[in-house]
Amino acid sequence: MRYTTLIFDLDGTLSDPALGVVRCMNFALTSFNQPPRADHEIKRHIGPPLEQILALLSDNDDPAYVSALAARYRERYAELGYRENTLYPEAKATLAALKNFGFRLGVCTSKLRPSALKILELFELVRFFDFISGPLATETKSEQLRDLLQSGTIDSDALMIGDRAIDMQAAHENRLQSAGVLWGYGGREELESERPAFLFDSFSELFHALTQR
Repeated sequence: MRYTTLIFDLDGTLSDPALGVVRCMNFALTSFNQPPRADHEIKRHIGPPLEQILALLSDNDDPAYVSALAARYRERYAELGYRENTLYPEAKATLAALKNFGFRLGVCTSKLRPSALKILELFELVRFFDFISGPLATETKSEQLRDLLQSGTIDSDALMIGDRAIDMQAAHENRLQSAGVLWGYGGREELESERPAFLFDSFSELFHALTQR
């Protein structure tokens, strides 16, 4: 096998969070007397850290204000939003097949770890993963991967798999290879610009490419 560990992003890679994200974003915005945003305005930002998205959508980068918005978002997300995720149809079977093939599997997401765990538990995916990484406060995905490397949780032969440029960038900043998936929110142009080692159209393509000896 070429890679020791496969690291998956969560939103837009294993599950589609759009419904919950849209509803929680607008819950947060309207709680502070801001107008709700159209679905398409919110969906195009899915992927980066929550605070970054809220600063853009509220047109306000004051840390205290953004933190208050994030708290409102997470209030609804913890109760309702995480259950408004949809698992991509081939995700579970592909994870099982990759695990059976001998890969170590992990998650590295911009979601706080408790929220990520709720989603993975909802879809009965936790058993497939050797580790689940979420940020501590404002930790970036690049810093999360760095911490995984420094702790020995992963090594330099790990592959980061995600649907946004931020996933590719985080991998490359840590001298890891990356793979982009086209069923999420990044799109071909965004992902190709980061020069990933792979660009997958489907879970079946991902499995077959990564299990070639």
